[in-house]
Amino acid sequence: MVSLEGSAGMSDIRILIVEDDPFIAMDIEAAVSESLGDGAETIIVESLSRAQEVVSLPIACALLDIDVIGGKTFGVAAALRAKGTPLAFVSGSAPGEVPSELRDVRFVRKPFSTRELVSFVNAAVAPR
Repeated sequence: MVSLEGSAGMSDIRILIVEDDPFIAMDIEAAVSESLGDGAETIIVESLSRAQEVVSLPIACALLDIDVIGGKTFGVAAALRAKGTPLAFVSGSAPGEVPSELRDVRFVRKPFSTRELVSFVNAAVAPR
């Protein structure tokens, strides 16, 4: 897990993971790190307030649980999308809970396949 304090400038590829279950967060981080290697940095936050703090950082891609400590991540998703950041919801919630303006965001249902997440992340960070 990367703390936010010393993370600036470490990597060109930052992957934001918003997940309040530490075991799920570690699974996602391990899969992403294994796929992208040392060239990527994961930023893991467990609460809505922390997610709102880091949304202004340059982020290559984001994986958001919907229900986290402090509320739902729909506002964070909208802010990331407004910046053009690729993102996916990784959630046990029903896809129908997603507001209509965010229904086109990729939705990965828990329990998820790490292969599906890694495939999404790799496509999101691939040079355009």
